[in-house]
Amino acid sequence: MKQSEKAQAFKRLHEEPGTFVIPNPWDAGSAKLLGHLGFRALATTSAGLAFALGRPDGAKAVSRDETLANAEAIVEASSLPVSADLEGGFGDAPEMCAETIRLAGLVGLVGGSIEDATGRDDDSIYEIRAASARIEAAAEAARSLGYPFMLTGRAENYLHGRADLADTIARLQAYQAAGANVLYAPGLRNLDDIATLVRNVDRPVNVLMGLAGVRLSVDDLARVGVKRISVGGAFARAAFGGFLKAAREVHDKGTFDFNDEATPFAELNGLFSTEDKRRG
Repeated sequence: MKQSEKAQAFKRLHEEPGTFVIPNPWDAGSAKLLGHLGFRALATTSAGLAFALGRPDGAKAVSRDETLANAEAIVEASSLPVSADLEGGFGDAPEMCAETIRLAGLVGLVGGSIEDATGRDDDSIYEIRAASARIEAAAEAARSLGYPFMLTGRAENYLHGRADLADTIARLQAYQAAGANVLYAPGLRNLDDIATLVRNVDRPVNVLMGLAGVRLSVDDLARVGVKRISVGGAFARAAFGGFLKAAREVHDKGTFDFNDEATPFAELNGLFSTEDKRRG
């Protein structure tokens, strides 16, 4: 599909009934495998990319150029619509957020998120008016692209030790008014809190799963009106977990039993070959 067709398809996913999962590949290979499994859209992960680059996740761990290059590789590897984790827009000023959205469009993305975390330890979350101005500028840039670009406004309170549901809802309401198409508060762990959030906004809500100790299912989240479910860096962490388990076995025990659970070479080779043929 052309970028405009992907954009329309992605927009329809948010409008049609039901809940969908938007998993998070961290590179071209993982994107291809997720497409083969039948998911209908993909989203990048800043944590997964940072880990793949051998860096800790966090503010300024990965540059805008690196983020967009990774997103472009995922776009080129998959026939699915791709949305990107654009962190805080890579700058304090609203104009920086707008420029990031315009650049995101140039690499083939049809969606992206702007968060309200500052990246500063002493002042971790933007004041709500400043955060809303950043979303407003990003939304204006998104509208200028000539196709639907699903802008996600992210309230980062719960990832920064600020478990304040009322403030989180107020922020998402402000981002909705500023032009965000999707609303997202990563870190919510309680189904009642999620349901309360959904009831108090008028845009599709994305919820992060893959959190330790949280046992909510797609059905649970669909029942309270969640539209979109992502997993952030969880798939990347699962992959690194398998790698470390295998490497520790070899180092600590001198055995190679891990290969019994490894995906066979022929299966992976066949999956990637099938995807390449489909795209060709």
